[in-house]
Amino acid sequence: MAETGSDTRTGSDGEDAARSADRKGGPGHTVLLAVALAVPVTKVAYTVGGGSAARDVFIGMEPANWPDVLIGMVLTDPLLASVLAVVVSRVVFALFAARGAVPVGGGVLRALQRAALTVVNPVAMGVVDACFFGPWWGLATGLAAYALRKGVVVEYRTGRRRPHGHRADRRATAGSHRDGGYRPSRALRRVAALEQWAAQGLTTLALPVLAFVAALDGQAWTSIVRCQVTEGTRNESNRLIELGRKGNGVVGWNLDTEEISNGAGCTGEESLYVREPWWRD
Repeated sequence: MAETGSDTRTGSDGEDAARSADRKGGPGHTVLLAVALAVPVTKVAYTVGGGSAARDVFIGMEPANWPDVLIGMVLTDPLLASVLAVVVSRVVFALFAARGAVPVGGGVLRALQRAALTVVNPVAMGVVDACFFGPWWGLATGLAAYALRKGVVVEYRTGRRRPHGHRADRRATAGSHRDGGYRPSRALRRVAALEQWAAQGLTTLALPVLAFVAALDGQAWTSIVRCQVTEGTRNESNRLIELGRKGNGVVGWNLDTEEISNGAGCTGEESLYVREPWWRD
């Protein structure tokens, strides 16, 4: 009897831990935070040479502009942008569902609410992706985001996820009585398992790999401009990675002198490549 009680407590503790992780966003939020912190620093360090050069770049950018590194990486890599959009869409949906924001139970109204909450964000992600990279990227991103968000709904139907909080528990209990002992089909359980594997693969493997590949590809995260740079009595035409605008000029990392410079009369350059990618270096 003691062993049975211990097993029950152990199972309950494990379920409570899983629910707590769901409420905090699960493993997805941890990966997203790590990517948001580590990848931009890696991008700057590899592109300009690391060490004091990277410190000078971040100081020259000013803290308010630091997110520009990650934004620039996403806007120049359609695959990274699409995977990031799909992962963010699912993590946000799972987080709100775990906190009871997604209606559970039967009824036409609840079904319509679930459908609207499932569709609206993937559509928005697809539109944003289409604006930057074209309709096919937008369509693929929207469909993938919808499939994974729909997968979260399926997880609730199969019991792989459960609503949290007292109200949600009461709704779930009431729903189970109404459903009369509903048991999901084997096909539905397989769909839920497949969705979980796909989500974990995108979140913990594909996204970090794509992010670090983009960080080490040798491209600048923002515009490269050619400007007239005056140092004392010397006036030269140098290439700068644009870090900010000051009046009519540009503050940037000077690729020729490897220092922060002020440039005037700048013209944009087409290529963003500063050095060879890491895998060719």
